[in-house]
Amino acid sequence: FFRWQKWRDICVGDIVRLRKESFVPADMLLLCSSEPSSLCYVETADIDGSSLFPQKPSPEWHPSAQGRVTCEEPNSRMHSFTGTLEWRGQTYSLDSERILLRGCKLRNTDVCYGLVIYAGDLHLNDTNSLEGAMVSPRKETGGLCRMGHSHLGFPSQIFLVLLVISLCLAVASGFWAKMFQEKHSYLSALYKHTTPAQQAFFNFWGFTILLSIIIPMSMYITFEFIYLVNSFFINWDLEMYYAAKDIPAKARSTSLNDQLGQIEYIFSDKTGTLTQNVMTFKKCCINGTIYGNFWGMQPCPCFLQGSGLTWSHHGEKKLDFCDATLLEAAQRDNDPVLREFLRLLALCHTVMVEEKGDQLVYQAASPDEEALVLAARNLGYVFLARTQDTITISELGRKRTYKVLAMLDFNSDRKRMSVLVRDPQGRIRLYTKGADTVILERLQRRGPNETFTEMALDRFAEETLRTLCLASKEVSEVEYSVWSRRHHEASVLLQDRARELDKLYEEMEQNLQLLGATAIEDKLQDGVPETIQLLKLGNIKVWVLTGDKQGQVWLRSQLHVLSPQDKILHTGEVQKEKKGQLWRWLACRATGSQEQGSLVEKAFVDLATSCQAVICCRVTPKQKALIVQLVKKHKKAITLAIGDGANDVNMIKSEAQGRQEWGFWLVCPTGGEWWWPIILSFEVRS
Repeated sequence: FFRWQKWRDICVGDIVRLRKESFVPADMLLLCSSEPSSLCYVETADIDGSSLFPQKPSPEWHPSAQGRVTCEEPNSRMHSFTGTLEWRGQTYSLDSERILLRGCKLRNTDVCYGLVIYAGDLHLNDTNSLEGAMVSPRKETGGLCRMGHSHLGFPSQIFLVLLVISLCLAVASGFWAKMFQEKHSYLSALYKHTTPAQQAFFNFWGFTILLSIIIPMSMYITFEFIYLVNSFFINWDLEMYYAAKDIPAKARSTSLNDQLGQIEYIFSDKTGTLTQNVMTFKKCCINGTIYGNFWGMQPCPCFLQGSGLTWSHHGEKKLDFCDATLLEAAQRDNDPVLREFLRLLALCHTVMVEEKGDQLVYQAASPDEEALVLAARNLGYVFLARTQDTITISELGRKRTYKVLAMLDFNSDRKRMSVLVRDPQGRIRLYTKGADTVILERLQRRGPNETFTEMALDRFAEETLRTLCLASKEVSEVEYSVWSRRHHEASVLLQDRARELDKLYEEMEQNLQLLGATAIEDKLQDGVPETIQLLKLGNIKVWVLTGDKQGQVWLRSQLHVLSPQDKILHTGEVQKEKKGQLWRWLACRATGSQEQGSLVEKAFVDLATSCQAVICCRVTPKQKALIVQLVKKHKKAITLAIGDGANDVNMIKSEAQGRQEWGFWLVCPTGGEWWWPIILSFEVRS
C-alpha cells in the first residue's frame, strides 16, 4: 500500500515508489525497478554535472521479506558509500552504485522502489547530497564597487560616521536649547512641555534624516543599473550566440560583469571543455602491430545473423569506422592476442545496453567506454546484454555468456579498471584496461612487443590521442577461491573497506600479459585556437589542466597554447631520480628560513606564473583545485576556472589542500634557462 507523501514527512526506513522523471526525495537504497535486471537510470546533473548512468539494485526483494541495513553516518562524500545488507541469512555489500542520492532525477525507468537510508532534515541537512553541497560565498565585483569603497568607505563605516555626527549635533542642540531658555525666561511658556534633553533626542533623528544624503545610495543604485544594462548587452551579443543548438549567451549574475576584463589567469579543463567530448576510435596497437586510419572505411558487417537486431548510437553513425586489415585479421580468428584484445573491449566496461524494438542502444557514463565498445562491435565482438552477474556478447556471430565474478572499479587513484570473469569453458580470466603508467609496471615480462607498444603510445600521445593499455591474465581456481573469500570479507567491512579492497585489487592485478593499446580522438571545439590566441594578446594566461598524457605537437599545432619559439620546461612523468634538479633550484630561493617549505611553494608559483603558459598533465580533481588555490593564495589575482564535469567541481570551488604530486609543462619565454625534466612533490598549507 503506497500513498502520496511530502518530502518533509519521509522517514528513514520508508519504502518509496518513484516514477519516470521524478526527483529522488531522500538518499535511498535501490530495491528494484521495472527495467531488466532491476537497473535504475538516474541523472545527477543537478548534483555534480554528470549525465545519465545506471544504478544496481540490492539482492532480490519482496515486500514481505525482512532485512537489516547497517551503514555509515551521513557525510560529505557523495560518490562513496559503505554499508551492508543482512538478507535471508546472508550479508551483502552495499556501495555507491546501489544508492539513489537526493536530488537525482529518474530517467529511462518507468518505476522503481527504494528504501530510505538518509531522510535529511531542513536544518541539519543530514543527507550525503546536502552534506556534500558546499555553500559558495557570495561574490562581489572587484571593479566599480571596490573603487567606490576605497574612495568613500564602506556603507557601514559611512553610516557610523553619520550617527556620530548626528549625535554630536544633537548634544550641542540640547546645550543650546538650555542656554536659550535661561536667557529668554519670558518664553518659558513655549517650552514648558519640552526639556532640552527631549529636544536633543528629537533633533538627533532630524539630523540623521537631513544628513543621510552623505550615504551614496544613488551611486550603488547606479552601479546596479549599469551592471543590468551590461548584462543585456552580453545576452544580445551575436558573437556569443551558438547557432548549432540555438543557445544565446546568458548572464546569470549582474555583480561580476566588470571582473571579466580583470581576469589574469584562466584554468581550463581539456576534455569536453576545449574539446567536443565526442570520442572516435582512431588507432590501436595489438601484439606489436599498429592499425590506424580508421576513418573513410565502410562500416563492418553486422555479426548478429538471425537475431533481427540492428544498431543505434543515439541516432548517429559517426563512430562506425573500422580498418580493413584489422577486420580481416579479426575474421580469420587465428590470433589469440587479437581475440583477447577484442574480447576485453566487449567485456571490461560499465556500458549498459537496451533493446528498443529491433535496435540495440548503448548507454555509457563515459564517452571513452562507448567508443571502445562500438569499436569492438564493428570488429565482430558485440556487447549484447548485462545482468548483475553475467555479460553476454556475440563473438563473430557466436553468442557467449560470461559470468562476472568481480568488478574492480576505476577511480582517479587506481587509474584502471578490471573485470574478473568465467568464460563458457569454465576458465577464469582477468581483463584490465587503464593508463599506461599503471598497466606497464604490472606486466609479467617486458619483451619486444611491450617496448614497441610503449613507442606506439608515445606516438599516439604526440597526435593528442587519448590512450589506454589493455592487459589480461588467466587465474587459477585455487588463486580465485582464496582471493574471493578475502574479497567478500573486505566488501562487507564498515571500516576501511576501500583501503582493504584496493589492496586486494592490487594483488590480483599483477603479472599481466599486455594485449595492446587503444587511441581515441577527441576533436577541438570550433574557435578554441583563435580564442586562446586572443586571450594571449590580452595578456591573459591560459593554464590547461588535464588528466590526459602530454601532447606537445598537438599543443603547438592545434591548441596554439605553445608558440614555435617557446622553450619548454618539461616536469612530468620522468624517472624519479631526476626529481632533485628543479627542487634544488627552488630550495636555493628559500635558504636561511625555517619556513623553507612555504617559500619553496612560493618560488614554484613565481616560476610557473612567469611562464607564458602552463599545461598540467595527468592531474586528479584534487590536484586541479590545488593549482587554482596556489595561484589565488600567492598572486591575489582574479582567476577563472572552466570545466564541464564532476571532476572539475573541486577546481571551480578551490577546496583542495594537503600533499599532492603531479607533472607539468611550463612554457618559458624565449631564452629561458630551464630545460631539465623533473617531477615535483611538496606540501601546501591552506
